[in-house]
Amino acid sequence: MPKKFELSEVQLAVMRALWNSGQATTAEVVALVTRQRELAYTTVATLLTRLEKRGLLVSVSHGRERLYTAKVSRNQVESDMVTGLVNRLFQGDAGALMSHLVQHKEVSSDDLEQAKQLLQEHDKDA
Repeated sequence: MPKKFELSEVQLAVMRALWNSGQATTAEVVALVTRQRELAYTTVATLLTRLEKRGLLVSVSHGRERLYTAKVSRNQVESDMVTGLVNRLFQGDAGALMSHLVQHKEVSSDDLEQAKQLLQEHDKDA
């Protein structure tokens, strides 16, 4: 069974930095992540090491630094996390999630139009 990924907000920030840059040293990840939140170099280094141990990143030596690259795609992590959210909060009922978003005005009319188009394409493919 494939591994499922659930990440904290700070872990996601590190992964986004790598997805957006392709690859980066610890110092480069620190620079990217600290644009949104203040994190110490050592904190980011620890996060990178732990994410690598979990199989989300790979690294190679690059001079005195390590050069990190995401091993899993943004889409895979997003899919796993959304599935986890639906299962935990809505007992696996994706329709309940959609209803919640619409009822609480969490989606714009543009979002709804995009969802309609996706559903139409899905119906054509089914």
